[in-house]
Order: sequence, then structure tokens, then C-alpha cells
Amino acid sequence: MRWFIIFFMASALTYSQADILEDIQKTHQLRVCVWPEYYGISYIDPRMQTLEGIDVDLAKELAKTLQANLSFIESSFATLISDVENHRCDIAMFAIGKTKQRQEHLYLTSPHLSSDIYAIVSKYNNRIQQWNDIDKPDIIVAVAKGTYHVDVMKNHLKYAKLLIVDSLHAREQEVEAGRADVFMTDFPFGIHMVSEHPWAKLITPTEPFHMTPYGWAIAKNEKKFADRVESFIKEIKADGRLFKAAKRHQLESIIVTKP
Repeated sequence: MRWFIIFFMASALTYSQADILEDIQKTHQLRVCVWPEYYGISYIDPRMQTLEGIDVDLAKELAKTLQANLSFIESSFATLISDVENHRCDIAMFAIGKTKQRQEHLYLTSPHLSSDIYAIVSKYNNRIQQWNDIDKPDIIVAVAKGTYHVDVMKNHLKYAKLLIVDSLHAREQEVEAGRADVFMTDFPFGIHMVSEHPWAKLITPTEPFHMTPYGWAIAKNEKKFADRVESFIKEIKADGRLFKAAKRHQLESIIVTKP
């Protein structure tokens, strides 16, 4: 079987809101929402201009299982709920953190990854040397709009100031320029930052801070498709495809292997 990987921008067509699995079987098309700025998960390599990451690899495996051609549609955490509810794609596969708000709107699959929250600071920032230095007066903590880090840090911070920016790149820019002291992220993004940016330093929690399971998102009331995807998740955990994909992207330490 062959498939075509096409990356659609915001103008992607809206398909039927009928039974998703039936549509896929009839059209032999699987439309997957990804966020192309998520390092290690679904990321356009600037040098090769190729879409890479664990969820890109697993989307290919899912398309193969469903005997469907694969199309990627650009999404983001800010537009995730709308994109899935309005059937811009059949499934969102970019490490969707399980939060109460998302569960109210979407069906979130069993997790394949789980990450704590990490912090990125500049190596030249002498005020933050360890995790306990973050929540202090005059510290500015940047988080990206639409991520679960917003609510977590709103509830956690007592002394530091929270700065909500429009994108992940804005988080990086604020910290690199010294306008913010630290930005919050997860393991996949954090390890990429320190490997690609000489100025970046990763701060790890001294104890578990806020572990979040990551899965994929499907529109509610699509039980047949959700059940098929759950079966696929069990299959890739059992046959080693999940571990293989995770190792390729240096994420084997955060995979969830239990069914």
C-alpha cells in the first residue's frame, strides 16, 4: 500500500461530519491535525523542510493500519478543540495533554507519553539556578497561550509574575532577550532547546511537579473510530512500534507502555 503525505494549511477543506471511520474506509483518506512546531512530536525540520517526530511516525503507522492515504493539517493547541469539533481533521496527533477542559469537548485517547513540566532559563541568568528559584518576587515566567501550562502556573505561582505569550517562539524570544526569566515547557521541547540553543539551560523539578499524560484527540460521539484507535495504541505498545518511534526521537524515557 502507498500513501501521500500532504501538508494543508488553514484552508484545508471541511469534510463530512458523518461516521469518521466509515468516511475513512470509503475515501481511503486519513486527515491528521498536527502542530508543526512541536519538537520531537510533530516538527518541520528547517534544514530538510520535512515533518518529523514521534506522532508523525505513528500517524503513518495508523494510516497503514487503516489502509488510507495520509494528509497532515496544520493545527495548534490554541485551535485544537475547534479543529477537531469542526472535523477539519479526523484525529489530532501532537501529544495532546489530558486536561479537564479538553475532556469536556473531545475524546482523548489512552496515553502513549507522559511528561512533567520543565523550565528553560538562560545560562546567563544568575537568579535561577534550581527549581525552587522560580516562584520568587520579580521573576517573570513565560508560558504559551493555549497550552496547559497556563492554568498550571496560574494555580501554582504565588510570587512570580506570569507572562502569557502568543506562541512558543515568543516564549524563547522573551527569555533569550532577558524580558522573561524562564519559560515552562515539557520534556520533548526541553531536550530540543538545550541541544539546539547554546544559551538554553534545562531546569528539572526536584520532585514530580505536574505529570500529564499525552494522547490524541478525536471528536466526541465517534465511538467506532475511537475504539479502532484504542486498538491501534494497544498494538503499537505490544509489538514495539511505540518504543521504536520514541527511541528515534529520544523520547523513550517518557513513553507509557501499559495498555
